[in-house]
Amino acid sequence: MIQEIQLRINLIEERKEDILLYKSAVALGIDKKEISAVKVIRKSIDARKKEIFFNYKVAVYLNEDISEKTAYAFDYKDVSKSKEVHIIGFGPAGMFAALRCIELGFKPVVLERGKKVQERRRDIRAINQEHIVNENSNYCFGEGGAGTYSDGKLYTRSLKRGDVRRIFENLVFHGATEQILVDAHPHIGTNKLPKIVENIRETILQFGGEIYFESKVTNFITKNNQLKAIQLQNGSEMTVNSVILATGHSARDIYELLHKKEIAIQAKSFAMGVRVEHPQEIIDQIQYHCKSERDELLPAAAYTLVNQINNRGVYSFCMCPGGFIVPAATAIGEVVMNGMSPSKRNNKFANSGIVVEINADKDLTKYKRFGALKGLEYQKDLEKTAFFAGGRTQTAPAQRLVDFVIGKLSTDLNDCSYQPGINSAPLHSLLPSAIGSRLRKGFVEFGKKMHGYYTNEANIIGVESRTSSPVNIPRKQDLEHPQITGLFPCGEGGGYAGGIVSAAMDGERCVEAAISKL
Repeated sequence: MIQEIQLRINLIEERKEDILLYKSAVALGIDKKEISAVKVIRKSIDARKKEIFFNYKVAVYLNEDISEKTAYAFDYKDVSKSKEVHIIGFGPAGMFAALRCIELGFKPVVLERGKKVQERRRDIRAINQEHIVNENSNYCFGEGGAGTYSDGKLYTRSLKRGDVRRIFENLVFHGATEQILVDAHPHIGTNKLPKIVENIRETILQFGGEIYFESKVTNFITKNNQLKAIQLQNGSEMTVNSVILATGHSARDIYELLHKKEIAIQAKSFAMGVRVEHPQEIIDQIQYHCKSERDELLPAAAYTLVNQINNRGVYSFCMCPGGFIVPAATAIGEVVMNGMSPSKRNNKFANSGIVVEINADKDLTKYKRFGALKGLEYQKDLEKTAFFAGGRTQTAPAQRLVDFVIGKLSTDLNDCSYQPGINSAPLHSLLPSAIGSRLRKGFVEFGKKMHGYYTNEANIIGVESRTSSPVNIPRKQDLEHPQITGLFPCGEGGGYAGGIVSAAMDGERCVEAAISKL
């Protein structure tokens, strides 16, 4: 017999051996000898009050052996001679689309503009140390996409879009720790993601799939609104049956190509702002109600903030406890911020995007001439502003938090995790008023919710501009483009996902839809 129960355990109890066994016996009113095993299903932290609790959901096995088998099996088969499905992009959506192809007996042919994950490291090092941006190999482009060099956050609210557990189990199958199956807000860590990505690649190749790196798609060849072939940068063409377009939210050339060819796309609302960085100790003290270092049993504290300022949402995005800020530019002449954390989240800083909602219909009137690309052009201009304000390298413009709010240029800046370096700049006047004024009010409000958050010990760094795609590639209910037969817009690049898990689920769904028509 198996019973699922909820347990609350404080920090003192958490240190005790077999505490889950003891607590389970008490909760069920039985002798602990009747319990064969206690399996943790979910674990979270409740730090809303001074006394902190771990909330556990556990399965208690009563006179029954625990089963170590998962309910999920991944039936990969040889597809080397099977019908092909082409996948453009090898980020989370493209990777899971390819894996699902193999499960369903079809051969994935993946085209990725960037390099293999290990080769990407050299180009990422060049951005950080030499300020050199490789436009096809960077933090956004290459094997695993933007997800490879990220925190590896797996939390998603997209529970109705697919089987979240299935995605988690597949990540475990490819090398992720089983802890992601338990934690309420799971993450993998930037130091562990590359190996998992490599393992996924090896599975695809082992079972007959094909992956072509440094293979940028530059044209779609259609006839009577049917996608017939794709053209690569080297001039070669590939005949296609169905194409999963999973290029991510930063592949601007794809949006521009579709727009030029009059293939339907549309402007979409998104968000932009800055990245704020505090000493992790400050966030720990706020969230865990402690006066010095956090308890060793507690992870680096995170936070989620949101407020409505002048009819627009201002909110935290991609919060990275114990992390660092990285340059996410994809072209020369722009500065873009992103954040990531290692698996242990043991860096001394906490950073988060703080962004403002940009309404595509109401906030971009000056960019109306760009049509569906108006948000993209607005995004570009903000990134160019940051580039010039930072000093025309990957050095980023920055300001102390309180100085930003009161409109004062910072005479000096706090230490910062951003490796290319920061320069003092008047971000309060450089940012468009629709963003800057809301951010200034938002930071004050956030300081009221988290006492100690609003401090000059924090830096704000510009700009956080790649939260999501400013363009939507439409699709019908069957996930196919409404105009081009055989084209399936997918993941973050299509405007249908907002993270690793939602993109992975969308990749699977798009492949299933494409295969149903072959």
